[in-house]
Amino acid sequence: MAPQMNRFSRADDDADINLTPMLDVVFIMLIFFIVTATFIKQAGIDVLRPDAATAAPKPTVSVIVAIGGNGEIWIDKNRVDPAAVRAHIERLHAENPKGGLVVQADRNAKYEKLAAVLAAARAAGLTEVAIATES
Repeated sequence: MAPQMNRFSRADDDADINLTPMLDVVFIMLIFFIVTATFIKQAGIDVLRPDAATAAPKPTVSVIVAIGGNGEIWIDKNRVDPAAVRAHIERLHAENPKGGLVVQADRNAKYEKLAAVLAAARAAGLTEVAIATES
């Protein structure tokens, strides 16, 4: 009778692939991209922006304020009381001090609301302020 052969050799035990280092690298890359990503801010409502012939894109924006046709002010997907606009602008600008402010005012919005938002931005210390238009 022939001796039984061992089905598994020692080479099979050493052939396992260790995925731990690869997973470590993938998770480190994921964390890096999450930390360095800049997220697009949205105001919370869609507005019909006025037309302009001299529109230019703004590369860095930290605060977007929307003024609806009915006079509602929206910041960061929340309706904001006109008296609290400055506090919201200061908070969002502190998160990204290099960015500016963009005001998306509806075509039918009252000028007084736009002037109040611009005054709040000036009081908050923002110098990079733009009004969004359709080009």
